[in-house]
Formats: sequence, structure tokens, C-alpha cells
Amino acid sequence: MGQTGTGRILGLDLGDARIGVAISDPERRLAVPVGTVRTGAPADLKAIADLVHAQGVTLVVVGHPLLLSGETGTEARHAEAFADALRSFLGIEVVLHDERLSTVEAERALREAGVRGRDRRRVVDRSAATVILQAYLDGLPRP
Repeated sequence: MGQTGTGRILGLDLGDARIGVAISDPERRLAVPVGTVRTGAPADLKAIADLVHAQGVTLVVVGHPLLLSGETGTEARHAEAFADALRSFLGIEVVLHDERLSTVEAERALREAGVRGRDRRRVVDRSAATVILQAYLDGLPRP
């Protein structure tokens, strides 16, 4: 599901206050950060829809924050509900992708790059979205 096709892919990392956003290149090989969208329906859905239409996105990947055990917790159920809302609102394919430790990985990379505390908190959402999307892209079959 979602592994064939063309067009850009949008990656989302759902947070309490912000949704991190990343996008792929048209060849679906590289994820780059776009920014963040403030949470709060329906404005967040509209902002994501605007990005989808402006960038020619054909698939959306939503981070699925499973528990380390692999079970579904409160945050994972929230991501599932958000993905369902996006599917209805956008009319394109929306898939969930396991995001366990993506924020930890994004924070570590930012720290190693010398990004300081306050600045790191400001960009970690979009960095986590990039980690999620790149992991999804890396799992796509290549010709």
C-alpha cells in the first residue's frame, strides 16, 4: 500500500502544539523538512491540504507512535484518527508509518549538529517528520 506511484510524498510528525512537516523529491528518494503546522482542527487539516495541492503531493505518511512494545497507546490512536480525518478531507492515500524513536533520533542529530536547546525544540518536529518520511522512502521498492 502506498509503495507504488509517482509524485511527492508528505511526511507528518504529530505533536501536541505543532505538526512537523517534510516532503520528498518527485522521485521519492530524499526527504527534506518543510516546517510546522499548528495543531487544531480544522485549520491544521486545511493547512496540510494547501501544502498537498501546492506541492503536487500524491501520498501522505503520518508518523505512528507505537509503544516500544509495538502496542497501540493513546498517541498512536490519535495518529490513526488524524490519518482517517486526512483521508476523508484530502481524498488521497494516507498511510501510517512506525515512528518509534524518530524524535529521539532527530534530537540527537540536531544536538550533534550543534543546534542549541531552544532552537532544537523549535525545529525538532520538522526534523522528526523528515526522519519518519526518509525511513518510509528507504523502504520503498526501487526499480
